Amino acid sequence: MTADLFESIADVLPSREAMAEGAMLLRGFASPFESELIAVLRDIERQAAFRHMITPGGHAMSVAMTNCGELGWVTDRSGYRYEGNDPETGKPWPAMPAAFFRLAGQAAAQAGFSEFSPDACLINRYQPGARMSLHQDKDEDDFGAPIVSVSLGLPAIFLFGGSKRSDKPRRFRLEHGDVVVWGGPSRLAFHGVAPLADGEHALIGRQRINLTFRKAR
Repeated sequence: MTADLFESIADVLPSREAMAEGAMLLRGFASPFESELIAVLRDIERQAAFRHMITPGGHAMSVAMTNCGELGWVTDRSGYRYEGNDPETGKPWPAMPAAFFRLAGQAAAQAGFSEFSPDACLINRYQPGARMSLHQDKDEDDFGAPIVSVSLGLPAIFLFGGSKRSDKPRRFRLEHGDVVVWGGPSRLAFHGVAPLADGEHALIGRQRINLTFRKAR
């Protein structure tokens, strides 16, 4: 992504949809930069391939994952955690591309969270039928920073609930280029993704890619 595009990202005026206190949906915020995002995403995949991680309970996740940044989120029978190296290769995770870092920071600022500086980006690949059960993002050291989630490819139904698993989640249809930011009172909200419907996206194909930016340490 060029410097001009980086500077222009602040001028994007997305359609804002309040989801809850501290949670904002920015419609189409990432769409103008899709080409740059997809290009660097493919480079990351070449360095650290997608894989279906195993939960502590021994189940393979339906969503395939990889990471970039100083830290990467992993799960296995030992538990959920962040690590500096890819456990499959023993090498550091790919560096976070400038395109990712700047997009995450600008999206967070649009939602009212200035100076967001992510050190981890969990990249999820959903193929038809894949889902993510309701959960909280709570493996980070400090909950003061927001979560920034970017959707690319096929549309998905995002479930966004409250601070208790029993709270009924609201359903939001996320399209290619949509960005969700949540923090503050909503930082530990339960959230998930309903089973992905089949389809074909012109740029991404038969899948959805989700970039989830966190400040882990």
